[in-house]
Order: sequence, then C-alpha cells, then structure tokens
Amino acid sequence: QVQLVESGGGLVQAGGSLRLSCAASERTFTSTIGWFRQAPGKEREFVAIIHWSGSNTYYADSVKGRFTISRDSAKNTVYLQMNSLKPDDTAVYYCAFKERGWYSSSWYQDQGRHGMDYWGKGTPVTVSS
Repeated sequence: QVQLVESGGGLVQAGGSLRLSCAASERTFTSTIGWFRQAPGKEREFVAIIHWSGSNTYYADSVKGRFTISRDSAKNTVYLQMNSLKPDDTAVYYCAFKERGWYSSSWYQDQGRHGMDYWGKGTPVTVSS
C-alpha cells in the first residue's frame, strides 16, 4: 500500500503564496500523482496532476497560470506551488496517487475523485480576503 503524507497548508492572505508537499512511500515511472481539493459544502474536485516521469501535466481551469505542480524523484515528493491565492482556493487539499495509466484531463476532472488508488489525509488551506 502506498502511503501519502501532505504538508504545507495553512493560513494565507489573498494574493499570497503557499507550497504544498506530498511525500510518497514509493513510485514508478508508470504512476501518476496529483492534487484534489474539497471546499466546505462542496464535492472534491481535481486541481493538478503529473506523470511521475514529469513528461505531462494537467491543471484545472480555475488554477491555470497560478499553480504549478512538480516532483522530485529522488525524494519521492510532489509539490504544488500556489501563487496569487484567492479566497475561492480555500479547501482541504488531498494528494492522490494512481499506479498506472494516463487519462484525459476530463477523466481526472470527472472521475478522478473516485478513480485514484491512494489518498493522503489532506492539508487545509485557508485564504483570507
């Protein structure tokens, strides 16, 4: 079983930045890892994902140009650099891992919250106005 541990969440003012980290217990070049978030009273939604090779990424439209996903293979760690944060970004952010496959952007958006293999416990992000 893959273990995922998120860190880096907290309180930040609108326009500020945070960097989230997700440490994974293992990875392969066939795996994908990324971020989902769940705001109060809303469904969990896709944010960003990266193939472990680093060769491909997807972002939700709401975060394009503001968030950047990256990984450090030597550390088995994926990062989410969040800039120009907005109050609408307030949510619990979850790291998620899938053993194999690379799907369409719409798949991650519509099915990812059910289709990922492993999940971290989440790290909360609160953006104040």
